[in-house]
Amino acid sequence: MKTRSDLMAFFEAHHIAHTTVDHPAVFRVGEGEEVKAALPGLHSKNLFLKDAKGRLWLISARDHAVVDLKRLHPVIGSARLSFGSAELLEATLGVTPGSVTAFAMINDTEQQVTFVLDRSLAEAEEVNFHPLVNTATTRVSREGLATFFAALDIQPLVVDFETLSVVEPTPASPI
Repeated sequence: MKTRSDLMAFFEAHHIAHTTVDHPAVFRVGEGEEVKAALPGLHSKNLFLKDAKGRLWLISARDHAVVDLKRLHPVIGSARLSFGSAELLEATLGVTPGSVTAFAMINDTEQQVTFVLDRSLAEAEEVNFHPLVNTATTRVSREGLATFFAALDIQPLVVDFETLSVVEPTPASPI
């Protein structure tokens, strides 16, 4: 599995501008508000899920978005959703609970995980995610995030969590 250093090297190799700030460990939304306040760009919450048919999902939503799992599954085309185990998370995405991040898709080499991205993150000028560990935050631009996914051959499913609908890519959202 790739590490934080491997992720940084991937960014460099793909000319993805990034800024990383180290900070005390942050395990869930609501923690580290002083860190977030000092960093430009939108922040995220990330959910590793498994559906009733065994499909795996990674949801990256804006940190204060409401993600209603009971209503989300028909929108994204999944069976009923529940949280994936820590063991499955580590085996598929190479991160531990508290470090779940969109950047963990770099470790999904067998393409077992379907990635769902919040429209507000897809359209933001800059976004922040953990760099595979929860003791740092890495900021990339919208274009950098699009380059990251393109390099991994991932087409995120973009969902507007306010209207709970799938969004087609637009020039404002190259993802």
